[in-house]
Amino acid sequence: MRRPVTLLLVTALVLAIVPGWTGEARLRLLGRRAEVKAREIALDPADPAHNRLGALDFLDGVELTSPDPASGGFSALLVAGRRVTLLSDGGNVVAFTRAADGQVIAPAFANLPDGPGIGWDKVDRDSESLAFDAATGRLWVGFEKYNMIMRFAPGFARSDGAVRPVAMRKWPDAGGPESLVRLPDGRFVSISESARPPAKSWGARGGRGQARQGLIWAGDPVDPGREPARFTYIAEGKFDVADAAALPDGRLLVLERAFDAPFRFHNRIVLVPAGAVRPGAVVKGALLAELDAPLVHDNFEGITATQEGADTVIWLVSDDNRTPVLQRTLLLRFRLR
Repeated sequence: MRRPVTLLLVTALVLAIVPGWTGEARLRLLGRRAEVKAREIALDPADPAHNRLGALDFLDGVELTSPDPASGGFSALLVAGRRVTLLSDGGNVVAFTRAADGQVIAPAFANLPDGPGIGWDKVDRDSESLAFDAATGRLWVGFEKYNMIMRFAPGFARSDGAVRPVAMRKWPDAGGPESLVRLPDGRFVSISESARPPAKSWGARGGRGQARQGLIWAGDPVDPGREPARFTYIAEGKFDVADAAALPDGRLLVLERAFDAPFRFHNRIVLVPAGAVRPGAVVKGALLAELDAPLVHDNFEGITATQEGADTVIWLVSDDNRTPVLQRTLLLRFRLR
């Protein structure tokens, strides 16, 4: 009789110390020693001089590596001046200053201080999208599974608000707020990775398979009582929405992604006119560029845009799914012509 009693006591102690433990390994957290290296890569491995990609000019690109096993899996990014911040789909934050030659200076590691769930499993910190207000330094993070938006103080120091919008609650667990954008006029936009409009509301017209649910908030989505309006975004063929970013003039960049087994990824960058995203609208953007083999390609999930003098610079980061043998963490920069 001792063994069963002992086993019950041990199990009870584990559950008391670690609430919600299911026997799975804990979500990996970044360590205190921040180490990131960058290796230059070409857009076209067969022709390093090739730098044209649709309406974009390739500026430079690097492969990022780190000995920390929690580094990687990046789904969103922001760039403020020369400081780059990468957010993983496990609530890990890697930040560094980008040198003129693309090398990494002053890397820093952090883990989100809060999120849905208890933070033991990956689904408790499945952070997929990131919005930023340069005036206040506040950040907003979109989480899949819980279909939640959380607001954080500058530098992710602490969370100071959260909301689970009713309009998001039926979005798929793995197809939720993959994009979250703060527009220059203060509105917020989110497009689901894969949630389609309800068949009843879509009616008999075709193309529902390419339609994705989108939401617009007149201001901060975390503010009490603020409900979003709906719109519809039309993706291309088998592509889903991976992320989105705003340009200074209000136009919207949408990063689309498709996947073919075993590990073949395809990406498109689409430009949506300013003012096209509005309540009740059905929106389809114009193709700027396609990133696919034989050019450098991977699971690009994050996009942002910055202004460098007169140039609009588009940044992409890839999610290596923490499978470094099969995928890579790539950070690319392009100039919009």
